[in-house]
Amino acid sequence: MAESKRTLVVVESPAKARTIAKYLGKGYTVKATVGHIRDLPERELGVDVEADFTPKFVTVKGRTKAIAELKQAARAVGEILVATDPDREGEAIAWHVQQQIGKGGDSVRRVLFHEITKDAVRHAIEHPTRIDTRKVDAQLARRILDRLVGFKVSPLLWKAIKTGLSAGRVQTVALRLIVEREEAIRRFVPLEYWSITAKCEQAGRAFDAELHKVDGRKPELHTRAEADGVVSELRDASFVVTDVKRKERRKRPPPPFTTSTLQQEAAKRLGFSSRRTMRVAQQLYEGVELGAEGAVGLITYMRTDSTRVAPSAALAARGYVGSTFGKAYLSAEPNFFAATRDARSQDAHEAIRPAEIQRTPDLVKRDLSADQFKLYQVVWQRFVASQMAAIVYDTTTVDFDLGRHLFRATGSIIVFDGYHRLYHEARERGEGRTLDDLPPLPPLGIGDRVTVRGIVPEQHFTEPPPRFSEASLVKELERLGIGRPSTYAQITSTLAQRHYVSLHEKRFHPSDLGETVNRLLIPRFPDIFDVEFTSEMESELDRVEEGELSRLEVLRDFWQPFEKRLAAVRTDELISEAHDLSKLAGERCPECGSPLTAKTGRFGPYIACTKENDPSCKYTKSLRKPRAPDRPSDEICRECGSPMVVKTGRFGEFLACTRYPKCKHSRPLPLGVRCPKCGVGDLAERRSKRGRAFFGCGRYPECDFSTWNRPVPAVCPACGNIGAESRRTTARGPYRKCLRCATEFAADEREGAASAEVTAPSLQ
Repeated sequence: MAESKRTLVVVESPAKARTIAKYLGKGYTVKATVGHIRDLPERELGVDVEADFTPKFVTVKGRTKAIAELKQAARAVGEILVATDPDREGEAIAWHVQQQIGKGGDSVRRVLFHEITKDAVRHAIEHPTRIDTRKVDAQLARRILDRLVGFKVSPLLWKAIKTGLSAGRVQTVALRLIVEREEAIRRFVPLEYWSITAKCEQAGRAFDAELHKVDGRKPELHTRAEADGVVSELRDASFVVTDVKRKERRKRPPPPFTTSTLQQEAAKRLGFSSRRTMRVAQQLYEGVELGAEGAVGLITYMRTDSTRVAPSAALAARGYVGSTFGKAYLSAEPNFFAATRDARSQDAHEAIRPAEIQRTPDLVKRDLSADQFKLYQVVWQRFVASQMAAIVYDTTTVDFDLGRHLFRATGSIIVFDGYHRLYHEARERGEGRTLDDLPPLPPLGIGDRVTVRGIVPEQHFTEPPPRFSEASLVKELERLGIGRPSTYAQITSTLAQRHYVSLHEKRFHPSDLGETVNRLLIPRFPDIFDVEFTSEMESELDRVEEGELSRLEVLRDFWQPFEKRLAAVRTDELISEAHDLSKLAGERCPECGSPLTAKTGRFGPYIACTKENDPSCKYTKSLRKPRAPDRPSDEICRECGSPMVVKTGRFGEFLACTRYPKCKHSRPLPLGVRCPKCGVGDLAERRSKRGRAFFGCGRYPECDFSTWNRPVPAVCPACGNIGAESRRTTARGPYRKCLRCATEFAADEREGAASAEVTAPSLQ
């Protein structure tokens, strides 16, 4: 082949270059950029805010030689193909390569490798595309946003605490989650409760039956005396089976891995950090030396939000299952899994799966490192299992109705092990019981009398929410839409490197430094480091990639409120508060004599025992102002008819019965807006099962109206209705949408006038 007809293929890593070069052979020159070649400067902002946020790019330290080699290679070829990773970062690297070595026109083309196998590489080379400028814009927007926050907020920490600290647009929100979870644990007050278990026996087989109902309701036993009273009542009771229910339950296999679920499973099963998982996955994707075969890519691209798989890959997995385990272990039809809810940016990629099913873990084990083998085995097993049959359980529920008291025994047996023949999902402590945890019951029928060896009361205490593990933090970040799975490894490692958090017994604990940083930043930048705001920003970056928003729109809308927050920060107050949080160090705990330390949580600043003298000491003292006193209202308790008062809780104000704790009825405080559906009930704030706030009719379940946006007593200019959704976008700012006719209008002073006209509870 003539020299002028050679093709230059540019990738990021030398390992990937070696694997691809083996598949391409003669006529191709493969070079590696060794990561990003151009980026914002390290020691200056590098963004001209006044000139539409124009970035200043410089050569990354250590990449001068790589750029020179690329330019030299480009002069000797007729075509340049950039085959960097198929995501935003890879697209940005491709764009920088084009800027540095492009010859104009279409001399630089884009190639996407979703897996590095001979067929996949050849197919991609034969079907080049253009660089996706929208994806580049999305990456540049993220990079500039992160730079603006980091370079503008971090210096505040240097002045207040010490140099070297950092703040980050996503990093600080992740820290906030960890600190607020720690605060919830410290504030938690355990409540005592008792369970009662009947130790039963039938035909020589022991089993347990739990007290399930008392007078038709869930038992509420809070003291030993209450539990002993129940045991006393049941001393001479005869346990005769009054009902038996048998049911077949099926458990389908889980889908193949996404980036997030791979990180979670590797953390739970293998003890890998997110960073370690992604490093090993990158090696498996780019290529591992397999003896005489040379470098081979073992898995598909490891940054993806999708559970989608190619039909050919699913059929290959089914072929393996059928030949190895038999047809009984195959699902009736190929299992194809729907895209995940938030999978917009990475859904172009398949799920993470083995590139070749026939390369079993045992077959390649001798050529892999210990970490590579462990992770490849998990990926391979999970994918093959995804095409296997469901597990079939026989569950049995047996009731013993003793009048006021109903005891229930629940058992389960596996009739068919299905995908468990190959793969079991890992579980963490506190994740709850599954059907696999239920013991089998002896054969029982209605009318059978069982022997009771004893009725045993057992004391329990409610437990605080658990600290985040590596897996559960990744799961929470994904659930909230904070960052992207491909960035989770960097987030957690940065928090540890800055000594904001530490890992004890595989759980994240915020350090005093981390809590101080959180205490200083959150009140001063409540919007920027807000969970919902950060999630919304991720959505806007997705919209940039989709072409629905421009990079400039996103940056302008972010910068305007951020600049105001920066201008409002008084450095002297910041330094003073940081000093106040640390000057308590000389004080001692009044209970055990350990040093005290200043901390902060979602409920404000407080001092806490360091537990140096007594690890079990729980002394804390709040430094915040006392909570507002209860206020009377004209509302009446719907349970007992007593007056209700307005209380202030962690989520704001609510109505509570004055006979608490004898009567525990409470309900949301009406917002002063009538329900647009029934016209009778008042709208009030409520909480979903996952704790997310929404707003619904107070007459639920008679009326099921609900909305995610807060209703306000605004007057619609079109229909005159009093009541509208409060809405806001970064591009438009705050506005209102009528609950009756859906007319959108600006937020203004009419809301204050309307509130006096709307029927609401009389609060004195």
